[in-house]
Order: sequence, then C-alpha cells, then structure tokens
Amino acid sequence: MSYLKTKNQLISVNGKEIAYRELGKGKSKLPLVMLVHLAATMDNWDPKLIDILAQKQHIVLLDLPGVGASQGKVATTLSGMAAQAIAIIKKLGYDKINLLGLSMGGMIAQEIVRADNNLVNRLILVGTGPRAGHGIDKVTQVTFADMFKAILHRTDPKRYIFYNHDAEGKVEADKILNRLSSRSEEMADKPMAVPGFLRQLRAIHRWGKADADDLSYITQPTLIVNGDNDTMVPTENSYDMHSKIYNSKLIIYPNAGHGSLFQYADQFADNLLNFLGE
Repeated sequence: MSYLKTKNQLISVNGKEIAYRELGKGKSKLPLVMLVHLAATMDNWDPKLIDILAQKQHIVLLDLPGVGASQGKVATTLSGMAAQAIAIIKKLGYDKINLLGLSMGGMIAQEIVRADNNLVNRLILVGTGPRAGHGIDKVTQVTFADMFKAILHRTDPKRYIFYNHDAEGKVEADKILNRLSSRSEEMADKPMAVPGFLRQLRAIHRWGKADADDLSYITQPTLIVNGDNDTMVPTENSYDMHSKIYNSKLIIYPNAGHGSLFQYADQFADNLLNFLGE
C-alpha cells in the first residue's frame, strides 16, 4: 500500500479522536513512530521516504491533539506535547517503540525520552536541537522571514524553510514538493489551523529560552541527522547533541538544509534501516 493511498484511522484518547496512519504492520518487531515538524500534518511526510521505510518497517504516524484531523488543543509546551504522544502510543497498544522526530518532532521526542525512558528503544533525531540550543529561540523569526519570502515568490514556504535558497535548492525543493502535492483531496488530512501553529511556535520559543540540557538522560542508541546548512535549526545543534549523547551516531548530508531526509530519501532510508537493524 502506497502512503499516498493510506487513509487516516481514528482512536479515542482521553475522550478525543486522534488521527493516525499505519503502514508495514508486521514488518518489524517494534513500530517506528514518527513525529512531524512545526505546522505540519501527516500529509507533510514525503511519500517516497515512507514507502521505502514501510517495505521493512512497521510505521506509525500521528497527528497530535489540535493538529490535522485530531481533536483537542495543541499543548502549550513541548513536554505537554510529549505527554500527549505517550498517551496515544500507549493507547495504540505499544509499550516499546523506535522513535523518530523531525525538527519540532525531534524536540518532542527528547521530552518523550525524558518522561518515559523505557518506552523508547532507539532514537532518531533529524533537523533538530537540544533545549536552549543555538538559534532555537529564533525559530519564530526565521519561520516568518521564510514565509514572507515565499509569499513574494508565490511558492510554498517549505521551499525556503527546508531547502537551500540557491538554484540547486530550488531543484531539490520542486521534486519533493511535487511528491507532497500528489495526494488526492479525498485522501488528504485536514490542514493545520493557524491558532495551533501559533501555539506550537510559542512552545518552541519557551523551550529555546529554558535552561540548557546536558542530554545525559538519553541512554538509548541515537542517530542524529541533518543537512550541512540547516537555517531553521542550525546544524551546529546536531554536532552539539552528538557530543553530549553517549553512543550516538551523526550523519550530515552535503548541500542540504532542514529537509535533508527528504532530499536524500534513498540514502537516509538506507542509513536509518541499517541503524534500526544493528
């Protein structure tokens, strides 16, 4: 089943209907739960990447409360979002998972490990940074600047948020944005609501202004991935996390930004599957 044809499923968690998608069930011993980036729903996962991973992995994707088709409100803190995610994962029946977080999803993933270390077997942090990391308190400014540039050029904001701003970056962005837009309307998730997006931004800003973290609580094998020119969550955060997390591996893709895992979908899938198979 292609990700483009995968429908939302619903589960009731704490009295609210939560939307999720599941692929490749039975393909791996543990599910790989994937948490998406700021202002994103499940439709913002690259279908090419998900299809490759689902050939060998049981994949679970979520809309947290207040996001996409999920009822409820976006939590005001990243630790609150982590608590929501844990409740959903456990309601789905999983007491041990592998966990991937992209950008804001990577920040939530760190808070999940902090709150329930035993839940996570292996951790993958992509295009993200630690609490109080370099530039995280400026995500709002960078986001709005890139959104304004996208308006001027009449294009999707992800063109500038996720990919290099040069001609080569445009070529890569066009490929991936075309893949993202391939889902038919009847299979689409509900769009992200503006109030929820603003609550996410405030939560990230608070996290960026909080006390710095030594990440010593992350004890599971961890894969850290980024592009060499991430302007949203600066790449230096990936090096910082690698230096602090024992038993971590670091992959930096060349000529790539915040969306390196989509730009290098085939290579990233290989790297990730090898990491999970170790």
